[in-house]
Amino acid sequence: MSVDRWTPYAFAVLRVVPHVHLGAFVNVGVVLHARTAGFLGMRLLSTPDALGCRVAGVDLDLLARYLDACRRVCEGDPTAGPVALAPPSERFHWLTAPRSDVLQSSPVHEGVCEDPAQALEDLYASYVGG
Repeated sequence: MSVDRWTPYAFAVLRVVPHVHLGAFVNVGVVLHARTAGFLGMRLLSTPDALGCRVAGVDLDLLARYLDACRRVCEGDPTAGPVALAPPSERFHWLTAPRSDVLQSSPVHEGVCEDPAQALEDLYASYVGG
């Protein structure tokens, strides 16, 4: 990989925290933003069946709807509300903002890659699995 082909990116792992007061969590997705490449992408476990084998004690249908709303914000879908109309960097920061809720993100981390879409897939495989 040549230095001039590297693209810097920021990413966070999306987590489900079934009992916020305990702090235990399950990774359910990754969001990646590569500003210089114009890339904002998200990969999620998003069906109740996929979530059910990992998350206990949470309304899986409601969680799947929340995750779908996050996906739509990430994609800039106008039906997801005003935040979805913001520029990609603002959507990324909104998605990764600290919250005290069942759906949270990890701290934001940085890296470099040649292909942001492939980096997203690799991070998803590493942090969430198939």
